[in-house]
Amino acid sequence: MLALALPPMGWWPVIFVSLPLVLAVWRRSPATLRGAASTGFFFGFGYFVAAFHWIGFAFLVDAETYLWMMPFAVGGLAAFMALYWALAFAASHLLKHRGIPLAASLPLAIAIAEVARGYFFTGFPWAAPGLIADGMGGVLQLASLIGMPGLTYWMVLWGMSPCLFWRLGPFFSARNVLPVLLLLTLPAGWLWGNWRLSALRYDGVPGVSLLVIQPNVSQDDKWRSDNAAPMFEQLIAMSSAGAGMSTHIIWPESALPFLIDESAAGLKRIADVLQPGQTLITGAIRREKGTTPESDRFFTSILEIDDEGRVEEVYDKWRLVPGGEFLPMAWALEPLGFRKVVNLPESFTAGAGPQSFDLDKAGQAGLLICYEVIFPDRLLENEKRPQWLINVTNDGWFGHSVGPYQHLAQVRMRAVEQNLPVARSANTGISAIIDGAGRYVVRSELGVETALTGPLPQAGAKTLFGALGLLPALLVCLAASVTIAFSHTRNDRR
Repeated sequence: MLALALPPMGWWPVIFVSLPLVLAVWRRSPATLRGAASTGFFFGFGYFVAAFHWIGFAFLVDAETYLWMMPFAVGGLAAFMALYWALAFAASHLLKHRGIPLAASLPLAIAIAEVARGYFFTGFPWAAPGLIADGMGGVLQLASLIGMPGLTYWMVLWGMSPCLFWRLGPFFSARNVLPVLLLLTLPAGWLWGNWRLSALRYDGVPGVSLLVIQPNVSQDDKWRSDNAAPMFEQLIAMSSAGAGMSTHIIWPESALPFLIDESAAGLKRIADVLQPGQTLITGAIRREKGTTPESDRFFTSILEIDDEGRVEEVYDKWRLVPGGEFLPMAWALEPLGFRKVVNLPESFTAGAGPQSFDLDKAGQAGLLICYEVIFPDRLLENEKRPQWLINVTNDGWFGHSVGPYQHLAQVRMRAVEQNLPVARSANTGISAIIDGAGRYVVRSELGVETALTGPLPQAGAKTLFGALGLLPALLVCLAASVTIAFSHTRNDRR
């Protein structure tokens, strides 16, 4: 039920039902550490299976080869992520026996578990409860203060609030002052967010216009060698049609099934299309040759190509997708028949870390390839703030599922957290230009061929979350939990 609150459904009121229900189940479980961990694990497992089910679509692209892996990938990933929630419930159980109420401990424990989920074992913070704010209007603007981790805390606390009333007796009792105040933080946050939205206006960067290409090539066709030339010509034609209105053209992740930086003819063709002063930013597969073909290293990259067909700058993706671009514990899994989904002879090589391109009048652009945009931390090169973000992706693996919508919601979250515009080009999925408040300047539909043109919104002022990262979220969450615990202790003494 809780997964229904995530995009694209956005049925956020279910948090007031699902979280009280799991607490009711917990109270009927054995009052032991094992019982608490078990409740947290199965609650998390159900949530993550529902939230991650779109991953299964990737195994249908080449079903004959990969379909058998689907239940292991989706179920195994959900079970592994549920371990974090099992630990959160176990920690809350221990604190409860030391007099700390669940309302103080569980939201904080889940928020910490979600931060850990984004760090350890390469990290995978997809579907954090804080993402529910995407469907809650002005509440999303709280991300500028406390980020997605802080929003996770408040989603759990707000969802648990009906239990606080139930435990404390008559609604108008003095003991209900704190629950009422906690509930009021929701409309207060909503009103503040709506005020922020009305106050924020972003002019376009002078002399800069973007052309974002979404070719909508199906995953079945994308890596066929006989489709390379038609795909290239499609991108060229779509770029030519809007070239006169743009200064920067953006192609999606791995836009072409060949090594464009090694193709003199391909670079010349691009130069013929680009007008003087225009720049192409494209996702690409890149190779660094070794002494033998077996020692070649492959990267999934973003290239900046100028109007003379020269590759000016290169960014290599450094957060690779486990099971997609590399196989974790390959030494153990490969003998069992497991393979990574992207069909290269070797796994991709990770890049050095965050990087920005200097794009002349458009300023510094931070670069994020696909999966990298789901992380709220380490977006920027040496914490050097760019003027905008570029996200290239290929959501074709996930078809017409909820996956592309959830991916887009995380792009919006990053825009609000940093108060920076984002230009997003998807091979197929949803492309968009988004301003620093998370509003769409232009947006495509899922699964259509389209070329989006629009201005580049100016960057907004640095946010609290952008300046201090997790620190303000942690302090707010700790302060709220300490206040709840203190109020609980006082009420018990009366």
